[in-house]
This record gives sequence, structure tokens and C-alpha cells, in this order.
Amino acid sequence: MSDSFPRQYARTQRLTLGEPRTITASNDRVVFLRSSHGSDPVQSLWVFENNAEHLVVDPRTLLTTASPDESPQERARRERAREGAQGITLYACNPTLTVATFVLGGRLFVTDLETRTTQPVTTPTPVFDPRPNHDGSRIAFTHAGALHVVDTNGNITTVAREADPTITWGQAEFIAAEEMGRSRGHWWSPDGTTLAATRVDVALVTETLIADPAQPLSPPQHHRYPFAGTNNAEVQLHLIGLDGTRTQVIWDHHAMPYLARVAWTRDTLLITTQSRDQRTLDLLEVDPATGTTTLIHRETDEHWVELVPGSPARAGLTTIWCGERNGTRALIAKNTNETTLTPPHLQVRAILDATEASIHFLANSFDDPTSQHIWRYDFAAQQLTPLTTEPGVHSASIGGNTIVIRRAALDQQRSTTTVGTHELANHAETPLVTPNVTLHRVGDRNITTAILLPHHHDGSPLPVLFDPYGGPHAQRVVSSSTAYVASQWFADQGFVVVVADGRGTPARGTDWERAVVGDLAAPVLEDQLAVLDALPTLCPFADLSRVAIRGWSFGGYLAALAVLRAPHRFHAGIAGAPVTDWRLYDTHYTERYLGHPIEQPTNYERTSLITNARTQNPIGHLLLIHGLADDNVLAAHTLQLSSHLLEHGKPHRVLPLSGVTHMTPQEVVAENLLLHQLAFLRESLG
Repeated sequence: MSDSFPRQYARTQRLTLGEPRTITASNDRVVFLRSSHGSDPVQSLWVFENNAEHLVVDPRTLLTTASPDESPQERARRERAREGAQGITLYACNPTLTVATFVLGGRLFVTDLETRTTQPVTTPTPVFDPRPNHDGSRIAFTHAGALHVVDTNGNITTVAREADPTITWGQAEFIAAEEMGRSRGHWWSPDGTTLAATRVDVALVTETLIADPAQPLSPPQHHRYPFAGTNNAEVQLHLIGLDGTRTQVIWDHHAMPYLARVAWTRDTLLITTQSRDQRTLDLLEVDPATGTTTLIHRETDEHWVELVPGSPARAGLTTIWCGERNGTRALIAKNTNETTLTPPHLQVRAILDATEASIHFLANSFDDPTSQHIWRYDFAAQQLTPLTTEPGVHSASIGGNTIVIRRAALDQQRSTTTVGTHELANHAETPLVTPNVTLHRVGDRNITTAILLPHHHDGSPLPVLFDPYGGPHAQRVVSSSTAYVASQWFADQGFVVVVADGRGTPARGTDWERAVVGDLAAPVLEDQLAVLDALPTLCPFADLSRVAIRGWSFGGYLAALAVLRAPHRFHAGIAGAPVTDWRLYDTHYTERYLGHPIEQPTNYERTSLITNARTQNPIGHLLLIHGLADDNVLAAHTLQLSSHLLEHGKPHRVLPLSGVTHMTPQEVVAENLLLHQLAFLRESLG
């Protein structure tokens, strides 16, 4: 059977398998994960040192069972991380990269990275999130909601446990992992004698049941979900000594309920806490002896304070963080006085590394929001230097003097990952489609837009397919060819495909991101319509009498919104896993933009697709797709919208996906989902 792009896209998990990933660097060693080829889902542990790549752990040689005994916590972590690979999908190292720990089949394994030997460690199973201390002599892990430590001799100490099943130790709660970028719940002190660990109580969080109607004999899954306006988990942080001492870290939990970040530095512990309305973020220094905290800085914003990866950090005695300054997200340093280190034309995206000598960070220029670059600020010279200048999306892993740079760009079909002059092997498959894409700035708001056309098109009229995400925290229009392969496949089937990043999406500064405050619908849809208005000039053979839109998650919300509110412009829509009523989505994401539903009910009413479904207005052709096992955007969103559409006489289709979550890692499902969407578009547009 000949290969096709839908089959390749599904088999290779969107062309990600075989690429170096999850990279950790030190002065003389780089550790990373990679599978053996582009359709191999099983990831192995690799080391690069002495200018050579070495396979250290092949999971197939360690597992003796075909069905790994994953913990519920591991399955949840994979879902939060949108992780579809197998084998070693997460590992942890000590700071000098001499020891690595990971879990396979629910069992704990330890690798000596110097001798490249791996041994199992006998513990209760299944194990979750094992992490070694500074010298690898002890490993902290969680099991059955308790936090344990095991030493090299196999001696296990339970350092935190409670009988109440609603309380867990050392694990990130749903909101932290899904929305705040904090996927872990325990951290070793630099000297390896103390653990900072979260205590999470979900007793007051609404309990939901996720059942699979296609499997009526399977019990439903109990899931604690913090709907907007309802209770969050109660999160504490404790300092646990190996000598049995335990000290709670003290801050004002009522005013600042969110624990956003925990980071040990060389001589202290830093945490950030956030208010429920997210307008205040406190940077606190913790006294490890008493658990008392000292306020280093309070960042406030009239709308919300953004949580930036890697922020805060400590460079010697100087605290580094990111904040909105002069219309952009800036890099800020504070010892005694606050200093803004970046100019107004840079939008900082993440802090990578901070030392007494320098700071490395990611940023994009307002002149080209489609490219992301690595920058260094030198304290001695008080100078900013770009480490990458070629167009493309760059990221980096830094340890000591080693910088590992990943580049994805329009001029290359696969990403490159380099350590100095060495390029790590990339086994990802070459896409069966080649993007024929041009980038534009459209309309009065200079909306960043990509247009994809079939190769060798003869100029005859073509139907139009919008393919956006369109919402906060996700940028679709980037200078990377791999970002457009699925869009190009649709283009090659005879469409003008349009991808537009309107207001609310990243990379365009403070006002751009905050244009959706109180309304996640109107500004977002207006910008897609503005691009549609400009299409006759950008692409004269675009047939505006046949326009469709497709998307997933927020993109699914936008697709349904377009068909419901502007059916005369968007004639067909495919809405995958859409949020249809924001009251049914989670606290941290939703309340950031719409406020508390009791305090701002009109914001929820104006952005609800249910509200639009209740009108007598006609709608375009609509296909709703939803995984019935989705624990992020619950299937209730699609089911409730469908009920209201039917009640008000609005024809539509629903495609339920049994056993599928918010991501679609199943190969057969992913392949046929693309084909099903194509068939729907052709039928709907003619």
C-alpha cells in the first residue's frame, strides 16, 4: 500500500518522531531523547559527549511486559503535556548530569551517565516523577499520593503521606500542569538534604465522571475539574528535611492562592504566587529554616500578569523576571533598583538561563513576529547580543558553557539541533508535502497571515479554507515549514488555505494580547473576517462564495463561532474539541480573560456559542468533533451545543471519538480524521 500524507502524518505523530527532544546540557555532556526512526514511537535515552552520540538506554531491552503499568498520574501528565510517544518520555538528571532517572512500566530505573549502565530500583509500583538529588545518592518519587525517597542501597523512606485520598504530596495539580506551565510538585535543594514539596487537597474541587458510552461495562473515570468560578485545589508548599523535619512555607493563601513557580537557586528558594484574578504576582524568597517568606517584588497589571517560562530567576544576588513595560514584555533585573534590560521592540518569550555573568532568553522582534531568537545579556558589558539571526523559530537548552540550539525554518523541511559545530541526528521523516507558503501582514492591524496554495496552480477559482488557532498562547504563523504541512495537504486538495494570527495571539505586545479582555469572541472573529476581506487582493483566484474554516480546541471554538455568527461569510466549519460555554472551562485560563462568572456574567454570555445557537439566525454547515475521553475540554461542550442547535432547528453533524482525549494520538483515528474533514468540506462547499 502506497503511503499518503494523512497516513504519514498520523504514523509519525505529526512528523515529530525521531527528532532529538527533551534536551539537558552541562559543560561536557548533553542528554536527550530520540526514537530510532520517524515512525518509531519508542523513545530512547541518548548522550552526546566527546563529539559523539551514544545510545544509553533502549527501553525495549528493559521492559518485559507489552503493556506498561502506568500510574494514573503518569497518564494525566502525558495528557497535560500532549505526549503521544512511548518508551522514555520523561527523565530527570542531577545538576552535573552524572545520573538520570526515569520510569518504564511503572518501575524506577537509574542510569549512571558516566559508565552508561542502567539498573532497576526496587520500590512500590507504579512510580511517578522520580528525581535524583545533587549527587544522585537519593531519588525522590511519588507513589499512591505519597512522597518517598530511596537511596542507592534501596532503603525507602516515606517523607510525606496522608490517609485522606483527596490529598497528594509532590505532584502538580490539574491547573498547574494544564495552564500554569508547572508540571512538577517536588524539588531537591542544591545540597540534597531538603525537598520542597507541594501538598495538594482537591476535596473542594468539583468531581466529574468521564465515561465511554461505547464501553458500557468499563467504569467511569473520576476527574476533579475546577470549572470557572468554582473551587480550585488548595495548594501548600512544605520544606521536608531528610532528618524528618517538616516546615510549611508561609504566604497569604487567601490573597494569592496560585503557586506558579518554585525554583531553588544556589543559596535560596524562590517562589511566585498569583492572585485568583491574576492581576498580582508576588516574587517571594523563602527562608529554608523557618518557611517565612520575604517579598522581593510585586508585579501588577490591570488585566493579568503573564506567567513566563523560566521566570523568575536569580543571577548572583540579582533577581530576574519578565513584566509588561512600554507595551512589550521586557526582561527586568532587580538588586536594589529595578532595571529594564530589553528594548521596546523585543517581546521576551522565556528565560533560558541566568548566571552572575549573563542571562540567556528567547524573544521575537516586533518587525518579525514569525521568528524567535536566542539572546544573551552580559552584565559586565551591559550589552544585548543575538545568538541567532537567521529567520526561523529558535529554542535552546543551556548548561554551563554548552548551548544546544534548535532551529525550525521555512528553508528546511526538518528542524536542526546543534551542539557547537555538531548537528544531532534527526531521524524524523521528510514530509510528503512541501509547503507552498507566503507570509503577509494584512489590514490596518497588520495581522500576521500565511497563505498556502496548491503547487503549479493554473489560476482558476479555488475554495478557501481558514485554518487558524486564533487564541491566546498559541502562535500558528511562524517561519517554520513543519508548521504548515497539514495546511499544505488541504491546499493540495484544491484549496486556498489561510492561517491568521489575530488579536489575543502571542508575539505582538501587551495591547495585542489584551485586546481579548472580557471578550474572546468578537475581536478574534473580526480579525479573521478582516483577512477574508483582504483576500481578493492577496489571492485574486480565492472564491469567496465557498469559504470554510477548521480548528481544534480554541481553533474549534473559533470555527464554530464563525459559522454561527457569520454564516454569510463562512459557509462551512469543522470544530474539533471546541469550548462552547466558557463556564464549563477551567478557572485559571477562563478567568484570566473573562473574569469570575458571578462578577462578570455578561462576558460569559457574549462569548458563549450556546447563546448563538439559541437565536433564529441560519448557520453554515457545521461538523462538531469531540473525543469522549477528553478531560480538558469535556465532551459536554459539544453535546450541549448540539442539543441547543437541534432544539432551534439548526442542522449540523457530530462525530464522537470513542476513547479519544484532547489529543488524537491513535494512528488510525488521526489518519481518517483528516480524510473525513476533507470529505465534509467538499460536500459542504461543492
